Amino acid sequence: MANSGRSAASDNGQSEPSRNCALCERLVTFREQARSRHPHWHNGPVPSFGEANGALLIVGLAPGLQGANRTGRPFTGDYAGDLLYSTLSAYGFTRGIFAARPDDGLELVNCRVTNAVRCVPPENKPTPEEIRTCRSFLASTIDEMPKLKAILALGKIAHDTTVRTLGGRLSEHPFRHGGRHHLGKVALFSSYHCSRYNTNTGVLTKVMFEKVFEDIKLFLNAA
Repeated sequence: MANSGRSAASDNGQSEPSRNCALCERLVTFREQARSRHPHWHNGPVPSFGEANGALLIVGLAPGLQGANRTGRPFTGDYAGDLLYSTLSAYGFTRGIFAARPDDGLELVNCRVTNAVRCVPPENKPTPEEIRTCRSFLASTIDEMPKLKAILALGKIAHDTTVRTLGGRLSEHPFRHGGRHHLGKVALFSSYHCSRYNTNTGVLTKVMFEKVFEDIKLFLNAA
C-alpha cells in the first residue's frame, strides 16, 4: 500500500524503532539529555497505539517533550491528547476512560494513532532529514494495516510525509484543513494540529476539529 522505497537504515522494515534507535544523531543526543534529567520518563521512540486491523490511522507530528515522551503513549499527557482522545471518544473510536496515563485502560476501536517522527525533537521541530529517516517506520505502520481505509494527518508536516509515504506528489495533494485526497485505496484527511497553541490562537476550534471527524465517520460508514 505504501511506497515501497525505504531508507537503508530502516531497522529492517519494522514499524517501530528500537528503544535506543540511533538513526538520528541530534535526536539521540536530545534523548540522552532527557534521560539524565528525567530517568523515570519513557524517553525513547514512542510506539503506535491501537490495533493494526483498524480502518483509521491518525498521524501526528512527534511526541511532546512532557507528553508522549514522558508517558510512552502517543498524545498522552498534554493538551493535544486531551482534545484528540475526547474527540475520538465522541465519535466511537475508543473504549474505556481516557485519564492521560498509559495504564488508564483506554482502548482504541477501529483506529490507530502514531507520529510522523517517533522521537521527541528539540523545540518540537524535527529537521527534514529526521522526517525522511522516520518515514520508513510510517510506511511499515501503514503496510501492516490490511483494513486501512482512511488516514488523518494532523498538521502540514504529518500531511506531507504521509503523501510522500503513499507515493503521491505534494503539488497534487496540498495540505489544507478539512481537506481530503485519495491515494490508491486510502483517503487522506487533514486537519490543523490539535495543539494548545492552535486552539488558543483560534487556528483550530473544537467545532472545526469535530467536523473533520464527522467527515471521516461518514466516509468509513459508506466504505
